[in-house]
Amino acid sequence: MGRRSGDRILSDALSLSFDLLAPEPEIASARLGERYLSDLNGYFVDEDAYIQKLAENPLVYRVWSWEAGSGEGDLICGFGILQPGKVGNEFFFTKGHYHEWREAAEIYVGLSGEGYLLLEHEKSGESCVAPLAVNRIVYVPGYTAHRTINTGNVPLTYLGIYSTRAGHDYGALAEKQFLSVLVDRDGKPTLLDRSAYRTQKTQKGDNQRSELGE
Repeated sequence: MGRRSGDRILSDALSLSFDLLAPEPEIASARLGERYLSDLNGYFVDEDAYIQKLAENPLVYRVWSWEAGSGEGDLICGFGILQPGKVGNEFFFTKGHYHEWREAAEIYVGLSGEGYLLLEHEKSGESCVAPLAVNRIVYVPGYTAHRTINTGNVPLTYLGIYSTRAGHDYGALAEKQFLSVLVDRDGKPTLLDRSAYRTQKTQKGDNQRSELGE
């Protein structure tokens, strides 16, 4: 049964139940996307560690998208589960993206686990991280690339709410990647410049090969 409000029927189609902590989560009427480590080729700085980890090719994250309406003023709700893990010292993360409609903002709501959102403004290049955990909300402004990072030992689950107009632009970041990386330094998440971290890893690799006589 439903009741009419304006030109829309209000019914159970506008309500959804979910349990992201279930052993095998399923969200009816939502589109599921899965990303394995092999889908993140070129995203991690430490290429040697990536190749080594790729032998396992673990599931990194799942995202369900629920779109109750498709009008210009409607919203999409994304449900995410990001697994714990690391490639070298880099924590597992999502691909990250801009919105195709650059003005579109997004709200993230932490449900369980602990991690961060890596934010990078497209015009200024400024980067920062915002904590994402239980009972925390993160506002992602327009023109801002965002990536979810799990720094804990259990799955990080969260909601993302954004406009149906927003769209996703993965290509811009696939070409240049974020300017910063979040890595494990002495047991603490630490934000580093990506190019400087790459140089450190390259020099360390060269020194190790020299010690081995390669």
